[in-house]
Amino acid sequence: MQIYINPTQKEWNKLTQRPAINTMDLMGLVQQVFNEVQEHGDVALRQYTKKFDGAELNQMIVSNCEIEIAVNQVSPDLKAAIQLAKKNIYTFHIAQKTEKQVVETINGVQCWQESRPIEKVGLYIPGGTAPLFSTILMLGVPAMIAGCPEIILCSPPDTKGNIAPEILYTASLLGINKIYKIGGVQAIAAMSIGTETIPSVYKIFGPGNQYVTAAKQYAFTRGTAIDMPAGPSELLVMADESSNPSYVAADLLSQAEHGVDSQVICVVNDKELIQPILEEIRNQLVGLPRKNIAEKAMNQSKIVCFDSDENCINFINYYAPEHFILAVKNEDYYINNLVNAGSVFIGNYTPESAGDYASGTNHTLPTNGYARMYSGINLDAFCKKITFQKISKEGIQNIGTAIELMATAEGLQAHANAVTIRLEKLKNNEA
Repeated sequence: MQIYINPTQKEWNKLTQRPAINTMDLMGLVQQVFNEVQEHGDVALRQYTKKFDGAELNQMIVSNCEIEIAVNQVSPDLKAAIQLAKKNIYTFHIAQKTEKQVVETINGVQCWQESRPIEKVGLYIPGGTAPLFSTILMLGVPAMIAGCPEIILCSPPDTKGNIAPEILYTASLLGINKIYKIGGVQAIAAMSIGTETIPSVYKIFGPGNQYVTAAKQYAFTRGTAIDMPAGPSELLVMADESSNPSYVAADLLSQAEHGVDSQVICVVNDKELIQPILEEIRNQLVGLPRKNIAEKAMNQSKIVCFDSDENCINFINYYAPEHFILAVKNEDYYINNLVNAGSVFIGNYTPESAGDYASGTNHTLPTNGYARMYSGINLDAFCKKITFQKISKEGIQNIGTAIELMATAEGLQAHANAVTIRLEKLKNNEA
């Protein structure tokens, strides 16, 4: 890890740069795949699946028989863990539902807002170096609560044309039965455009590598909504003398093992804390199955030391981390002054892994500094908000003159007339 002691604010921009991903370099391939899928449909999907995943598909949709076999392959203990996570995620997200509240802005003018589910949503679940079945829970549970009528799922197959049993079990647990063995750019293209087998959707959710990220951004330009801009996973840990160096190191490595382009940052308020953390990182790295991945990610990661809480929190807000672990004595100061973060984990016994799996919060979060203006996935991500209003005779008389004056001032006489006609009829008792 690279070490920085009291860097000036002029240096912060360089320190907070994420691993570069030039999506423009990928757009040629993305556009080619989209064009092929639009022109040739399922044939193109099969060709690209053979090319990129090494799998020859007889059928793209997962059969009920395949789901039954997969369910039997998942151990009882793992099933129980997934069910516990589902329960907690459901409990957290169902609390986000709001009741309709009618507001009378002035006598006779009633306004309110109601949620309606997005009718067709697509979930992309990575299945390459790690089958992220937990993401099905994070996306599928709020989609169910929202009441989305059509939910489809795409995930890349292995070379034998199979999807990981854990992914199929988790999807079946949520009642998702439209599951397709398609991954990468071609999956995003299929969900955006639609083919003979895979229906198009209105909004695509889910993480992925740089190719999937570029494909989602391109789909957005073609009229398909996406959950948020996303990039490689990232974590910032704030530590002080009350932190346990072994916990800090474990948390940093848990994020680093996602991929070589993951980024982790540790902020400390005392340089004496640096060496114990580095020593723990070295010791724990040895036993990791994904050591090579984590090691490469750690090489481009940083430890930053500041001599004041104010500089620490200002740097954290500037970085806007996807995940923020706060393991300090003075946690109230940091919580009260925090502005930018995707999800926060407070205290020595709150690892980021808890949010990734089973505490209940959502792990689909804004990366690459987008926490400055985006929220993580929540129930509202699967809904549209529609406003309603109902105006009585008294109400139009109370606001009518204001509407006439404003519309006339904007030069929109027909807008004004729509009110004037009503007011005149009411004045003449003709209404």
